[in-house]
Amino acid sequence: MPARRLKILFVCAMNRRRSATAERIYRNDPRVEVRSAGVRGDANRRVSEDDLRWADVVFVMEREHKRAITTRFDGLSDFSFPPIDVLDVPDEFEFMEPNLVEMLKPMLDSEIDHLAASTG
Repeated sequence: MPARRLKILFVCAMNRRRSATAERIYRNDPRVEVRSAGVRGDANRRVSEDDLRWADVVFVMEREHKRAITTRFDGLSDFSFPPIDVLDVPDEFEFMEPNLVEMLKPMLDSEIDHLAASTG
């Protein structure tokens, strides 16, 4: 039986550029299942409790995104957060901009390899 695919949630502020780019890069990667969301109320797709319950790991682009998630969902008594890793990717790129892809790919590939090996 094949190993279970790692479930990754990518999060930025608005789910328009950084997290959407990360989702696009990895959407056909056989190691993972991916979703993306934003923390702001007017995000393209706002992060939900269901997203957090679904995810094995969450990659946020900035520390403030981690704070927003943990603050907003802190009251869920029957829930423990998946690991939330901060990537420190500044909000200065457009969707699928080559420099953004070049920043995300090496950073995430090594993390995914490590995490996927531990879920298999």
